[in-house]
Amino acid sequence: MSDKKTLTPDQRRLLLATPAGWIACGFGSGLAPVAQGTFGSLAAILPWLLLRSLPLQLHVFAIAVAFVVGVWACGIAGRAVGVDDHRSIVWDEFVGLWIALMPALWAPWWSVVLGFALFRLFDVWKPWPIRWLDRQLKGGMGVMVDDVVAGVFAALVLALLLRL
Repeated sequence: MSDKKTLTPDQRRLLLATPAGWIACGFGSGLAPVAQGTFGSLAAILPWLLLRSLPLQLHVFAIAVAFVVGVWACGIAGRAVGVDDHRSIVWDEFVGLWIALMPALWAPWWSVVLGFALFRLFDVWKPWPIRWLDRQLKGGMGVMVDDVVAGVFAALVLALLLRL
């Protein structure tokens, strides 16, 4: 069993040996030496730029599919490295940020920057119920749910700020 912060060469090989591992580590963005969650969130902006061109119903459907895929992929990746929510597992940041940026679909470019900052704030700060969910849920579901809720909180605050 490893700690939550580092990957041994064997763990890195196990993580990258499967499609689930590649997805869970955000196509490599979670392998950054520091600030993996921030790098994962930054990497999530690129596919979001494609997602935002979809009709709203397809956009929401794509996020829901990404969540389900994330539960599967993050569960497999967590078992491979021996830590449920290892820092290298960042697919949850992808989905959480996409939720946080929902109000930015109809807003100026700077709303993406604000949404990113709000998501990172809620993801790191983990106010109730995010911290409680993070501690209670395990496996792929546990990895994904706290970031989804952080994304919802960030989206609500972003929408409120954009209305002001």
